[in-house]
Amino acid sequence: MADQLTPLEIMTKLISFPTISSETNLPLVDWVEGYLASHGITAHRWVDPDQPHKAAVFAHVGPDVEGAVVLSGHTDVVPIEGQPWDSDPFTVVERDGKYFGRGTCDMKGFDALAIWAVVAAHHRGVARPLQLALSFDEEVGCTGAPPMIVAMQDVLPKGSCVIVGEPSVMRPVTGHKGGIGYSTHLVGFEVHSSLMHTGVSAIMQGARLIDWANARNAENMAKTPDDVAALFTPPFTTCHVGMINGGTAHNITAKDCRFVMDFRVVPGESAAEWEAAYLAKVRDIEAEMQAVHPDTRIDVSKKFNVPGLVPEVEGEAETLVRALTGDNGTHVVSYGTEAGQFQEAGYSAVICGPGDIAQAHQPNEYIDVSQFNAGHRFMQQLIDRLAI
Repeated sequence: MADQLTPLEIMTKLISFPTISSETNLPLVDWVEGYLASHGITAHRWVDPDQPHKAAVFAHVGPDVEGAVVLSGHTDVVPIEGQPWDSDPFTVVERDGKYFGRGTCDMKGFDALAIWAVVAAHHRGVARPLQLALSFDEEVGCTGAPPMIVAMQDVLPKGSCVIVGEPSVMRPVTGHKGGIGYSTHLVGFEVHSSLMHTGVSAIMQGARLIDWANARNAENMAKTPDDVAALFTPPFTTCHVGMINGGTAHNITAKDCRFVMDFRVVPGESAAEWEAAYLAKVRDIEAEMQAVHPDTRIDVSKKFNVPGLVPEVEGEAETLVRALTGDNGTHVVSYGTEAGQFQEAGYSAVICGPGDIAQAHQPNEYIDVSQFNAGHRFMQQLIDRLAI
């Protein structure tokens, strides 16, 4: 039987794998499977058939019955290019009461604690089962969790509540906005800009869609939010374009314009209605473009769709985390997580993990040692509860 690694030793190992979303995570999955196997725990993987260099990994310890507590994390991290790091991003460095490294906060710190907890629960023995679920491609739209959730239920007894360990400063977060994004490609018709009335500028038509988003934001900001929306900052659905590219030269009407239009939808509003409104505007502008030249068009495809996490009335996951943390406050966030996807699949879900989201994705990303230790205590208390 292998030695049980400490949470810090596990985090250090996980950080050493450069699992940027554009790269493979299989070496990390191999290591997790091997480490769990060395302690007599069978892990399972689901390989993405469209990306065979990506896989999810999950495991179950305790009685072979339904009703497990699921510890959920993701294995991918955001890129480091262009960021001024003071140390190797893939080596954990401790200084000034902080652990530095890409993913320490978001979210290999929690992953390490979850792996530690599964091994500790297996050796101690628990009356209620505990499951580990580590996904991929969370950072590019939470696309890896839904097939993982389906695969888990084909192999493991279904759990009943999920703790998603995104950084929340160990507070129970019970709601978050949904996120939907649409890759938008406008195809114009090139002419010399002195004759622009005979051509179609993809960029200028794209700007009309972006201005539509600006108008919707202004309308939403002016509304009085309902009780659920009022919990969020900002208390309304937002429309946003973060990057745009296209065009050939300053004196040619642009042939192409590409951007992603994304919506952060407050729980209670319909993502489908926002999609319908955007597509209706797209078709209106496309018709005007084609009236000038028939070869123009606007192509739209869904890039990601992350459901919101809806606060549950006396939810099992929330009740458990509140009992362990002693925190009875109301906490919601505006970013999306995999919690809403678990909730859609029939699990009670809550977000609770060490670290502050403000440190995520930053150069010199870190997690406070005190937060990491608080996460460790949380896992110890969870095991105590499951062992009863």
